[in-house]
Amino acid sequence: MQHVRTSGPGDEVAALDVVGVSHSYGPKRALNDVSFSIAPATFTVLLGLNGAGKTTLFSLISHLYDTRRGSIRIFGHDVSRASGEALRRVGIVFQARTLDLDLSVHQNLSYHAALHGIGGREARQRIAALLDTVDMQGRQHDKARSLSGGQMRRIEIARALLHRPSLLLLDEATVGLDIQSRAGILATIRKLVETEGISVLWATHLIDEVKDGDHVVVLRQGELVAKGKVADVVRTSGAGSIRDAFSRLSRIEAAGIAEISP
Repeated sequence: MQHVRTSGPGDEVAALDVVGVSHSYGPKRALNDVSFSIAPATFTVLLGLNGAGKTTLFSLISHLYDTRRGSIRIFGHDVSRASGEALRRVGIVFQARTLDLDLSVHQNLSYHAALHGIGGREARQRIAALLDTVDMQGRQHDKARSLSGGQMRRIEIARALLHRPSLLLLDEATVGLDIQSRAGILATIRKLVETEGISVLWATHLIDEVKDGDHVVVLRQGELVAKGKVADVVRTSGAGSIRDAFSRLSRIEAAGIAEISP
């Protein structure tokens, strides 16, 4: 069963534990006292409109920004104090496209493998296996610029998995893609959770990417306004569906949190 919770004595170590995190850009507060945890081998949706703080949170988790208030732990390793141990367990797919368009698919993946100290036969084997996983087999010699948006995203997912992370972060991974590409990528990620035991934090503003069995964390203008099982978030918000609940939560003026225990 999937669950979103804060780890405590006797609990398994959380895949991701965010505690009291705030972040500002000058006078503008981007995140305000955000706390949530996700358990290993689970799929959690980070739901929020554009500007809610999803990308800022990802930048803090990935240590692109320093965490100056609060703490972030990845499988028990503090991102600020033990960043190497924490980040080697993480694969990240950012919203912006990051492939080198002048390189082939294989070259893009090989370069990333080398950055993680993976080379030679091991790199080739992992690349071949991951291209099969993301349904891009036979495309290793194609230039990245010849790929569609959905195909580029699949290669970026393969790249994020090369070093065999335990936690995968995806920031608006399906934005700008057609319905079929979106569905295919989401299905691939959900399958990885089931078959490989990877923990996933999937950030999106697209409510149709949330399934009834999911857990969700809802951000609004940097505030955490709800977290828990979809059904319980819907019930607590007084809505009839997660779509209605998200609409209501996104309009909340006083950012009270609807928190549902697993």
